[in-house]
Amino acid sequence: MRNIAYTEAILEATNQLMQKDPNVIVFGLDVDDPKAIQGTTKGLPAKFGSERVFGTPLSEDAMTGAAVGMALAGLRPIHIHIRMDFMLLAMNQLVNIAAKSHYMYGGRVNIPLVVRSMIGKSWGQGAQHSQSLYSFFMHVPGLKVVAPTTPYDAKGCLIEAVKDNNPVIYVEHRILHFQKGYVPQKMYTVGPGKARITSPGKDITLVGISNMQLECQHAKFYLEQVGVEAEVIDPIWLSPLDIATIVESVKKTGRLIVVDNDWVTCGASSEIVAAVIERLPGKSIAVKRMGFAQVTCPPTPALENLFYPNGITIAQAAYDLIEGKKTNWAPTPKDHLQEIEFRGPF
Repeated sequence: MRNIAYTEAILEATNQLMQKDPNVIVFGLDVDDPKAIQGTTKGLPAKFGSERVFGTPLSEDAMTGAAVGMALAGLRPIHIHIRMDFMLLAMNQLVNIAAKSHYMYGGRVNIPLVVRSMIGKSWGQGAQHSQSLYSFFMHVPGLKVVAPTTPYDAKGCLIEAVKDNNPVIYVEHRILHFQKGYVPQKMYTVGPGKARITSPGKDITLVGISNMQLECQHAKFYLEQVGVEAEVIDPIWLSPLDIATIVESVKKTGRLIVVDNDWVTCGASSEIVAAVIERLPGKSIAVKRMGFAQVTCPPTPALENLFYPNGITIAQAAYDLIEGKKTNWAPTPKDHLQEIEFRGPF
């Protein structure tokens, strides 16, 4: 059982892909910086040369257009945006060009492009550096979206994404970068359209997206204090989304909470809840969405504690949903639960 960090899993996947296929290239802002994007590009410039690994100007629209052109020309670019917030500057390239070219040219061209981007809180990055905008891309046919939680999935999903002939938005929560877990050394893939039940249970279904998967695991532990068995599910791929696994769980539990790293309005949590309800006509189920408070992302730790869901608030919401009322129950916090510290700089 070889345990490595999430960042090491991304680096290993990239290394193996570049060794196997000379068409795989890596570029983006600060890719060749000594910090090496949290270590995920460490050693790649020296190993593969500046034609395959290189930094770019701070020009998201132009560089994404270049990435689309590279993919059209037969390369398989991994374009690193660092922060998802500023992918908004490249929406025309991603939504109108990358997502639609295969359809508009009658299947004669493909855009095998992977866009890596970071989301989530860290050191008080606030309004313009903490947003998780992947629901924007889930909305668009022709784009795939993946948000791996574990190092195992980080490697397998990246390999799958690079091999895919469609553009893939690859979402990394900053805090997950320093999680460690089992990762095979060989190449393998974690394909789209299959969620994973990470913890079985019978009383309530918790769906945790990206870093909120860890918080749902904490919530499961807290709920055990009152005899509640939560079933926790990691969707992994958000588009295409495996609704069937979630539906089967909700059939059993009758209750569903979806916890997102985003605002709930028109978000991934809304889509999951609506899709589950549509597939269970006539069945009475209790549902709840949890995510960002409906205000701009704050920078201070005190406000962040109110803004983001956590294991305790998820457990409280789950218990209230089971009881069908506001209970004011509060679990006993535990110091030994896994907390992953953000280490910067991004």
